Amino acid sequence: MKKLHLFGEPVTPQAFIGLTIIGIYAILAFFAPIISPYDATETLGPVWGPPEWGHWLGFDNLGRDMLSRIIYGTPVTIGTALAASILSYLIGCTLGFIAAMSSSFVDGIISRVMDVFLAIPTLVFALALLTVFNGIFALIAAIGILSAPRVFRIARAVAMDITALEYVEVARLRGEPLRWIIFQEVAPNALPALVAEFGLRVSYSLLFISSLSFLGFGVQPPLADWGSLVRENVLVIGFGGFAALYPAGALALLAVGVSLVVDWVLSFGQRKGEEW
Repeated sequence: MKKLHLFGEPVTPQAFIGLTIIGIYAILAFFAPIISPYDATETLGPVWGPPEWGHWLGFDNLGRDMLSRIIYGTPVTIGTALAASILSYLIGCTLGFIAAMSSSFVDGIISRVMDVFLAIPTLVFALALLTVFNGIFALIAAIGILSAPRVFRIARAVAMDITALEYVEVARLRGEPLRWIIFQEVAPNALPALVAEFGLRVSYSLLFISSLSFLGFGVQPPLADWGSLVRENVLVIGFGGFAALYPAGALALLAVGVSLVVDWVLSFGQRKGEEW
């Protein structure tokens, strides 16, 4: 039986499972209004009613179909986490590459500023920011800025190793500008490590945003993500219900799928050690 290949590498069974999970969630995110059996705001049954035919996960705290609520929350949850992760990478990788390629003075200033942000308790700082600024864009900005220092450390460390190689020194001796060296020499060779870290950053953003939503500072109504769905239905656990466990399970399953793919990317990225 011929093995499935991606990026020129054989896909392991674990990676295939992870890619399948991510693919299913991607379909749900793009086609949520089509796939969802009911409208997310429509009251259809009793409060915290048990699963029944046509309502496979039962009902939530207002009698809405739980499966539909989870499906409609998929694009909000994944989209917010992706946007925050991309923002953190734009900030962190840019500053990390500049610090690695610049003088020790510039490197020291950027690194110390990032250290200050790393020293601030992330959750406390996020709660303080979101108390002042509301909305989905404020949430994305807060997560992106708070995650950027960690991305900076990874990008700087990888870029420092690459800049010590001969071809980068040759490019410097040729008089190539800093921007050209970063985009033509450093960034392509840093991709395997950064792609793997991006997957971990997405998982972190998913969990962090859901935590903020559970505390009431994340995604606000009328939008709903998986964290807010857990908050809305957490009281039913005391009565033996499972409504709050379904969105938590959806979050955990996606995090596992991303981790499986990240492990695969790391394994062949470290083995090949060559430019993508």
